[in-house]
Amino acid sequence: MNVLTPRHRRHVLTAPSVPATVTLARRTGEQTWAAWGVNPSHTMLGPALLILTELVTNSVRHAAEASPTLDVIYAHADGVLAFAVHDRHPFLPRFVRGAAPHGHGLELTAELVAEHRGVHIARPDIDGAGKTVWITLPL
Repeated sequence: MNVLTPRHRRHVLTAPSVPATVTLARRTGEQTWAAWGVNPSHTMLGPALLILTELVTNSVRHAAEASPTLDVIYAHADGVLAFAVHDRHPFLPRFVRGAAPHGHGLELTAELVAEHRGVHIARPDIDGAGKTVWITLPL
């Protein structure tokens, strides 16, 4: 069971699946994590925001027709920064390093997560009609 303690924090942004949401999600992440005490100049924050931007961009580009809104979940606990993007498109992305010739979004995401000793997972919704992509990075 995943139990949040007082040291665990979580915030959810629900927004339309439109290009402007990419910037909104990034700014919300910056502001939320800063409010929780994550130093804005922490070396992990830049890669985390880039990965977040890639995930939200993918959702907006590829899932908007099936998912008019998306959720971005921001989380923080001692030594961990986590975030997720949920949409209602059934395609589960595969994070394969070195698979795309020009640094496409999922390849870039896989590279950054691995480089920073993080974890990524894509989980289908119970009904199979959507998914959540979670990223966890050590602080």
